[in-house]
Amino acid sequence: YLTGLLKEYEVDDGLVLELGCGTGNATRLLSDAGYDMIGVDNAPDMLEIALEKKEEEGQDILYLCQDMREFELYGTVNAIVCVCDSINYLSNTDQITTVFSLANNYLEAGGIFICDFKTKHYFRDVVADSVIAEDRDDVSFIWDNYYDEEQNVNELALSLFLKEEDDLYRKTQEFHYQIGLTCEDMIRCVEQAGMELLAMYDAFTHTPATDDSERVYVIAREKHHEGKLYI
Repeated sequence: YLTGLLKEYEVDDGLVLELGCGTGNATRLLSDAGYDMIGVDNAPDMLEIALEKKEEEGQDILYLCQDMREFELYGTVNAIVCVCDSINYLSNTDQITTVFSLANNYLEAGGIFICDFKTKHYFRDVVADSVIAEDRDDVSFIWDNYYDEEQNVNELALSLFLKEEDDLYRKTQEFHYQIGLTCEDMIRCVEQAGMELLAMYDAFTHTPATDDSERVYVIAREKHHEGKLYI
């Protein structure tokens, strides 16, 4: 779906940046699709895994440990992608606007920025106050959600039970905090950043997104404006 969108908007090759790349799963797939990849993430432990996978697979990917709210590149790129709801981990729409502004700065003329986000509807109406559990062969998990309507924050507590060599299970816990977003929020962020909004799709389709969508893909285009800094 992602490579299809890139090609649809005439990004067939060249430099592509992934923001919030994590352990590099999507970055490596885009590299396999023929793009020259740069991955940015602010989690050193995840980037260490990404580097190990890159070496194992012999891929030429540049990974940078940076915060997407203040990332810096040595030059421009043809496209920027930010998927797996990384945008929802930002604290507010001002920070999202900052990311769009930086994207606009580091994109080639007419370059494309593609990101996805989970909607307020998803957090409030689909997973709020729910517990999801699954038992697999070598891992089990309990995924507990709580949506704070006043703060517009979904709190996710994830308990993982990982099978060890001695057939015992080691418990680890993670806590995630994500903000709920609407299509109107994202339209405003794109406009405030000076970019051109091309489309908003219900995830993995070409159906126009609504606030009843659970995940939305945003496609925006670089738009030159006075005072833009070209590196």
